[in-house]
Amino acid sequence: MFSRSTRQWASGSMLRSPVRAAFRRAASTTTPVPVPPTPPPIPSSTTPVVKKKRIGFFRLTWRLTWLSLLGSAAYLTYEVYKEVNPSPQIPQSPLKPNGNRRKTVVILGSGWGAVSTLKHLDTSLYNVVVVSPRNYFLFTPLLPSVPTGTIDLKSIIDPVRTIAKSTPGEVKYLEAEATDIDIAKKQLTIQHSSYSATSGVHHVTIGGDEAKPIVATIDYDYLVFAIGAQTATFGIPGIEKYAYYLKETADAARIRRSLFETIEASQLLPKDSEERKRLLSVVVCGGGPTGVELAAEIKDYIDEDLSRFVPGIETEMSVTLVEALPNVLNAFNHKLIEYTESIFEKQQLDLRVNTMVKKVDDKNVYATVKKSGGDTENVTIPYGTLVWATGNGPRPLTKAVAAQIEEQKTARRGLLIGEHLLVDGTDSVFALGDCTFTKNPPTAQVAHQEGIYLASHLAKLSKVDDLKYLIAQNTDPEQLVRLQRRLDRAQASIQPFKYTHQGALAYIGSERAVADLVWGDWSNVSTGGSLTFLFWRSAYVSMMLGVRTKILVVSDWIKVKVFGRDCSKE
Repeated sequence: MFSRSTRQWASGSMLRSPVRAAFRRAASTTTPVPVPPTPPPIPSSTTPVVKKKRIGFFRLTWRLTWLSLLGSAAYLTYEVYKEVNPSPQIPQSPLKPNGNRRKTVVILGSGWGAVSTLKHLDTSLYNVVVVSPRNYFLFTPLLPSVPTGTIDLKSIIDPVRTIAKSTPGEVKYLEAEATDIDIAKKQLTIQHSSYSATSGVHHVTIGGDEAKPIVATIDYDYLVFAIGAQTATFGIPGIEKYAYYLKETADAARIRRSLFETIEASQLLPKDSEERKRLLSVVVCGGGPTGVELAAEIKDYIDEDLSRFVPGIETEMSVTLVEALPNVLNAFNHKLIEYTESIFEKQQLDLRVNTMVKKVDDKNVYATVKKSGGDTENVTIPYGTLVWATGNGPRPLTKAVAAQIEEQKTARRGLLIGEHLLVDGTDSVFALGDCTFTKNPPTAQVAHQEGIYLASHLAKLSKVDDLKYLIAQNTDPEQLVRLQRRLDRAQASIQPFKYTHQGALAYIGSERAVADLVWGDWSNVSTGGSLTFLFWRSAYVSMMLGVRTKILVVSDWIKVKVFGRDCSKE
């Protein structure tokens, strides 16, 4: 009876449809309510906690140590390879690549000054000839350690040819002794000679009815005069005949032989014998670093090693250090001098200062002691072994050179040189080291710095000479202007030599050393003791020229630490 639409309206479906649609539209446009994040689960006692790994201090130190050792080993391997396999050298020739004449530089000597010049010189710029009767460089600061066996003699020797082979240009070496120099002709006369540890200097001769030494002459453009000095005896009677020196390798061998000859001879005499006491007395004259270090080394040897082989000898054998000045190590800080004297007192090393040697015979040293009041007293010091380690004097060749030059007439203790190390009165002879007389001390440190300077100076002279040659060969005005400017700059770069004192080191026994160091112009460091002893060793190793000698010296120290020094005569 009702229609379909009427029934839907009556049931309310038609009324509800618009409302539902409105709610749907509202729901679709309404911003959703944010849902809070789910909290992380609380770890139970059975759930493992992952922690960030940390490297411990000791583990980090261990790793850094290993890395340092590996790096040092790699660097050492590289240095050894480089020393054993040097680069090819440029051969000597009469002309340079630019057509200019290649000049000849003759280096006379194989000590600190000569070898420093050779090592730092660009040998491709010159025809370089080295002349020396000694075909090796001797590291003299460690020579006092040789007579006692602390260091083997071969460990402090670098062959001249090995040093020359490491330079960029070919170097000729002649084992010979210079007998005469003609300054006017720029000519050097040489004679072959060699050293023998047992018989001294002898000459190799040519066979025949009348054997004659091998003599030759060399022309030079520049002469590097670096023959060093000889030990000065100051005219004291008996020194030259009875005392041993400490300047060459043969000297160290003689001192060691004398020590053991007197020790073995003393064993045949009664213990209360005066002759036995004399034989077991070692006297070292000279309170500089060489004398102090030798006396300290011998005292260590007696107390630490000989006492094991000859029981009781440490109480019988004595070491006396004699110095004419009021102090030993006179160039050091006064506190270090006092420290050295206190160490000597603990070691029972007999130190005698203000004691001037007047005469020596085959058994005694006769000296005069200056007392505090000004009075003097004559003393007699018996000895079995006497070492003279003080004073330098000019060699005969140095005197012969000075006699040829008017400007050298007043030279008594060595050649007089200018600010560029050029010998006064010459234009082609450079002198350096102990053969000269300057305001600088006659030490290895001075000669080393002079050699470095001279190598640089010779390189600058070569550049100036090349520019002058190019100017003489050139005709282009613009080129000439540029070359002249370069020449002016090259000449202006030539500066005088200036010595920079870096300090001094000395070993004083019982694994102690003193160091008086200078750091530039603003700081001085004076120290002594066991840590200074380690610095003394490391400083000397770093100063050595070759990797081979550095390794050998360190090996010798390790060997002595483990096995001790031996008691053989040789």
